[in-house]
Amino acid sequence: MNVVRVATYNIHKGVQGIGPRRRLEIHNLGHAVEQLDADIVCLQEVRKLHRREEEYFTRWPDMPQADFLAPEGYEAVYRTNALTRHGEHGNALLSRWPVVAHQHEDISDHRFEQRGLLHVEVLVHGRSVHIVVVHLGLIRASRTRQVTQLQGFIEREVPLTAPLLVAGDFNDWGAAVQRAFEASNLRAFKGEHQATFPARLPLVQLDYIYSRGLKPLGVHVPRGRIWWRMSDHLPLIAEFALPEAESLRNTQ
Repeated sequence: MNVVRVATYNIHKGVQGIGPRRRLEIHNLGHAVEQLDADIVCLQEVRKLHRREEEYFTRWPDMPQADFLAPEGYEAVYRTNALTRHGEHGNALLSRWPVVAHQHEDISDHRFEQRGLLHVEVLVHGRSVHIVVVHLGLIRASRTRQVTQLQGFIEREVPLTAPLLVAGDFNDWGAAVQRAFEASNLRAFKGEHQATFPARLPLVQLDYIYSRGLKPLGVHVPRGRIWWRMSDHLPLIAEFALPEAESLRNTQ
């Protein structure tokens, strides 16, 4: 059985706190990503550059955060969601396996929030696996429309017979996204609630990994001071069994 270990993590742009008391956490996050030991790491709120923070922090990395966080031997894919006064940020994917292709789609719903999805095709154990990294909006009506756009993207870009993972920060405090995805045969882990936010005292689950065409094996959220100091979210880690091509065709 071929197992794929996947993590999703909102890294809060590698900085915690506000004003003069804010602290740089990107170096600790680099060690944390290595500890996750995931084949695929899906990241949100990743900086490509930020001129003001680069001037403020003496140890600001001299490369984009996605490349800085990628463990040795991993390939980093980054695409911008938001352009700001001092820089830009977006979604990223770090892969232990070869990246075949990648693309980005703007799913911004209004002018106050710039959002996007990152679609990456990865060759895992010789099988093509599609991963979509998302960070949905804060407004419920916007999320509903973004989910509809995401479903349309999947229907258009991902073959029905291909294993699919959709991971990220869904900003959904209820079950609306889960119900919508179930109509597309995308399902998250059932059972014990995996709270990921806020990191210091996690009360709700905003971060999910949905799958289609893979067998869910287990999911967990690492906890402790070392984790809640680095971001306002905790990472979510899941493992899946990658089916043989013939068994996947038989499930369609």
